[in-house]
Amino acid sequence: MDEKFQEIYEEFLKRREKLYEGGGKERIEKQHKLGKLTARERIELLVDEGSFVETDLFVKHRSTNFGLDKKSFPYDGVVTGIGTINGKKVAIYSQDFTVQGGSLGEMHAKKIMKLQDMAMKYGMPIIGINDSGGARIQEGVDSLYGYGGIFYRNTLASGVIPQITVIAGPCAGGAVYSPAITDFIIMVENTSQMFITGPQVIKAVTGESVDKEALGGAMTHNAKSGVAHFVASSDQEATEIIKKLLSYIPSNNLETPEETDFDSVELPEKIYDIVSPNPKKGYDVRDIINLVMDEGTFFEVHKYFAPNIVVGFARLGGKSVGIIANQPKVLAGSLDINSSDKAARFIRFCDAFNIPIVTFVDTPGFLPGVSQEHGGIIRHGAKLLYAYSEATVPKLTVILRKAYGGAYIAMASQHIGSDFVYAWPTAEIAVMGSEGAANIIFRKDIQNAENPEQVRKEKIEEYKKEFANPYVAASRGYIEDVIDPKDTRKILIQSLFVAETKAEARPNKKHGNIPL
Repeated sequence: MDEKFQEIYEEFLKRREKLYEGGGKERIEKQHKLGKLTARERIELLVDEGSFVETDLFVKHRSTNFGLDKKSFPYDGVVTGIGTINGKKVAIYSQDFTVQGGSLGEMHAKKIMKLQDMAMKYGMPIIGINDSGGARIQEGVDSLYGYGGIFYRNTLASGVIPQITVIAGPCAGGAVYSPAITDFIIMVENTSQMFITGPQVIKAVTGESVDKEALGGAMTHNAKSGVAHFVASSDQEATEIIKKLLSYIPSNNLETPEETDFDSVELPEKIYDIVSPNPKKGYDVRDIINLVMDEGTFFEVHKYFAPNIVVGFARLGGKSVGIIANQPKVLAGSLDINSSDKAARFIRFCDAFNIPIVTFVDTPGFLPGVSQEHGGIIRHGAKLLYAYSEATVPKLTVILRKAYGGAYIAMASQHIGSDFVYAWPTAEIAVMGSEGAANIIFRKDIQNAENPEQVRKEKIEEYKKEFANPYVAASRGYIEDVIDPKDTRKILIQSLFVAETKAEARPNKKHGNIPL
């Protein structure tokens, strides 16, 4: 090797090694003591070995305010680059809390924006790992410029490439809005928090006392606010969730998900034992999902939020599908504000990325109550109707039991564009439940009877026999067929095969106006 080149090469190695040290040994050890991996360790765990190609390692901040001109922040506190996960190309950025608390300044943001542009250009998912104290205050409005540019690109990328966020540490103030625009948020228990304003500000402004975990911890946002979709016990588990999630979705909106092999289409006899004909008896709809879908493939999303509806991915005949299902064991499967939002957003993701939707229906209606009405159940319920109506992917529906009134329409009925609707013999498709309907229709007969209670019971049974079944809807052609529960899997696989060549246009427009 030429002596001059040797000198240049050694200088290059020295500079690079110095940057790889990040915030230094002490800060890295502190990160580990908190149960957190470093930015680079998280990437190494996530990508296929040797596949990660880093971008902008030598980027420096250029602020001179408040003495920053005398400080150096390796790679400006964020590691960016492209790698593969199980062979699939992905763009990744990982904020480094050991470097100035992972704070976001102008160049930090420009690195992320450049990566977002690359992900869009090359049609690949982008994964953001957030572990940051927030805006770098010393850089002032340049930090705000950076956040705005990231938010703007998140919005442009929405529905074009999948966007996945891991909250692996603090994420506060304006920083929370980038994750909020992305498709899925994974939060790590005990080490991650998200909030607009922290406990101290809340205490000063409202007088409320709350700690960081209760205010914006992983379970708070998974179960209460619905901001996050998954909770991980560690950084390691968060990477496993990402890998599993990516296995169900395509790289961009021009592709379809990968197919896998599948086993038998036969269902076991226990399919008959799950749904009771007694409409007041609950059951876990996941038992049906797990039997009907390819074995072991159901992957639930938003598990802890609005548990009266179940959403998630699965495989049906080797094909990736999105599942929406009423959950009779929670609020009797009724639809409320949160479940409408949860289902509508998931439906829109599936539709954007060419993932067929399978819906299992068992709902008595929209949840009654003053708080629901004043909270806007009309507006929120309309989101569900809108999302199903707007979706042009194949839509398959199975009515298991109750399907009453507006909720029957909203849950992927034929009337709002479902391609194939089937009903089990236990299905009750009606304007409302038998008791309520009989009380209205036969009110005078009941009031004038010598034994009103006896007559009421008789009229309820009369209504049940006449209307609380799937055959009236079948006679009108509103459902394709009443099916043997044991044939559900076979029929859905056949229907999906037929519907996968679906071509359905929508009116040409800039965009609709979903009732947000």
